[in-house]
Amino acid sequence: MALEPSWLARARGHIGVREVPGKGDSPVIQRWLRGLRAWWSDDATPWCGTFCAAMLQPDRVELPKHWYRARAWLEFGHRIPLPALGCIVVFERQGGGHVGFVVGYDERGRVMVLGGNQGDAVSIAPFDRSRVLGFRWPIGSSEPFVAVPLLASNGAASSKQEA
Repeated sequence: MALEPSWLARARGHIGVREVPGKGDSPVIQRWLRGLRAWWSDDATPWCGTFCAAMLQPDRVELPKHWYRARAWLEFGHRIPLPALGCIVVFERQGGGHVGFVVGYDERGRVMVLGGNQGDAVSIAPFDRSRVLGFRWPIGSSEPFVAVPLLASNGAASSKQEA
């Protein structure tokens, strides 16, 4: 596999982090929120943007002002016309949006995304390309790897209802 951006390698290390059902909160998600100086600390608030911000923060890139809002990531870095390994991808979703990192395509041409709050966890999931609002790359980072790998998926695309 090609070298990955540092934030993507960091994100892979968190696959499996989950929300705590009920009254509890994930200590990992709470740590991300504290590090980002959020004014809330629960994992019930949609946290896909929080995940992306927490993974990029150690690289000292300028985060969107409202990093907790998925669509705010359309103002992050600079636009790239095609997906690249580790780029930010922003999706439309009924009632809002979703944001994550591109890790590949599946055999049906769907974008494979490593993101937070996908089924209440950090996971890799397929998303229909028709939902993509944009691909973004951090300013000041080395140029993106244009090629994205073909990955196997479980066959079920993420629904528009998921955050």
